[in-house]
This record gives sequence, structure tokens and C-alpha cells, in this order.
Amino acid sequence: MSAGVPQAAQLYEVVAQTWPAAACEDRGPWCLREGQGGGKRVSAATARAPVSEADLPEAEAWMRAHGQPCLFQIRQGEEALDDLLAARGYGVVDPVNMYVAPAATLASLPQPPKVHTYTIWEPLQIQYVAWARGGIGPGRWAVMDRVAGPRTSILARYGIQKGATAFAAIHEGIAMVHAVEVEPDQRRKGIGRGVMQEAARWALTQDAPQIAVVCTKDNAGANGLYASLGMTLVGQYHYRMKEE
Repeated sequence: MSAGVPQAAQLYEVVAQTWPAAACEDRGPWCLREGQGGGKRVSAATARAPVSEADLPEAEAWMRAHGQPCLFQIRQGEEALDDLLAARGYGVVDPVNMYVAPAATLASLPQPPKVHTYTIWEPLQIQYVAWARGGIGPGRWAVMDRVAGPRTSILARYGIQKGATAFAAIHEGIAMVHAVEVEPDQRRKGIGRGVMQEAARWALTQDAPQIAVVCTKDNAGANGLYASLGMTLVGQYHYRMKEE
């Protein structure tokens, strides 16, 4: 991997800042997050320091008190925590890949035929409808609203037909793309590629030289798209959750 490519540790922080929790509280070795319906990324606890089994009850009690499942995000290098949670009955949920690329590279690629893209803030009602249809509801819209840095939504059309919507925000020179939702009847037409290229062009207008995205490992279509764009896989994370 060449020098200058953002590493996993940096992307963890970019994800946290561009898709922020409603509240965060540091307790002992933990960063505990209140998600308020914004999904796993904003609800999972993460370790700030080495963790022992004696540290788990406080984190579990905090999450239950906030009406959240006991959920931990496991990052690279945290094998000891992963093993500890596995021994306590926590199952693996949603392994995630993290990709990054120079924004200029994506912006320079040929635009897919018939795909038209726009950056818009605030999002249009048709974008909220598309997100809701894909399971990205009000709790996640609230996440977008509380981003402190530069942000935008991306609207894509195929010809005159609606095609896709997404959200992007910037932290430390990296534009992270979230909430990509392509209309089911418009897939495999280059619309996802167009969304990423529009996000890259917007990033350059904001002096952000890098563009990044995360997706679950089992999303074959998304992983194939990001690989085809020449994006570099720089790391992974997954969750451990206890069924209660």
C-alpha cells in the first residue's frame, strides 16, 4: 500500500465524525454511544484501551439503560476483545469493508451513459422516500442532520427516471459516502458509479483529496463496484452483539 493512502485507524475516526452518534460518553476503557435509532455505527461501544472481562458489565448496563442492545464494534488489532466477547456469547454481526481512493481519480473517470448526478442540501422529499424504502429512516436522517462538517446529499437519475440517493460528509480531508440507495429497477446501469463520481467531484470542491466508503462484506454488488472503481481496501471491522 502506497504512502499517503489513509489507513484503517484514520477511517474509523472519519466514519465516527461523518456519521455521528447522538451522544458519546467515555467510561473506563469504553467509548459508549447513544444511537437514537441511527443504526449500529452510532450505537456500538468501542474500546479506547485494553479491556478485561471485569470491564464488560458497566458497558452492558449502560447500553441497556439507554434502551440499546449490547453491541460492540471490533476493529483491527482487537482480537483479545473479540475473543472475550465470543466467550461471553456474543455473535458476529455485519463484517464491514472500508475502501478509499483519491477523489481526483474517481472524478476523472468517464460518466456512465444516461446517468445524471447532482449534489443537494437539504435532501429532496423523493430522496427521503427512496431512503425509507431501503430501510434508511428518520433515525438515520437525524444522523445526517447533526454532522458538523461539510455535507451533502447526492441525487442520481437515469435519463429522466429516479435512480439513486446517497449522503456524503467530510472529516480531515476525507469525504465519506454513506446511505447509498439505488432504486431496485435501476441497478446494473452505472448509477452507483455515477454517485461515487459525483461525491468525488464534490469532495474536490471542498478541498478533500480522498474519498471513502464502507459496506458489508456480504454486499457483493457494492464490493464489486468499489473494486471496479480502483478503490483500495484498507481495513475491516465487525460487530459483536448478544441476543437478549
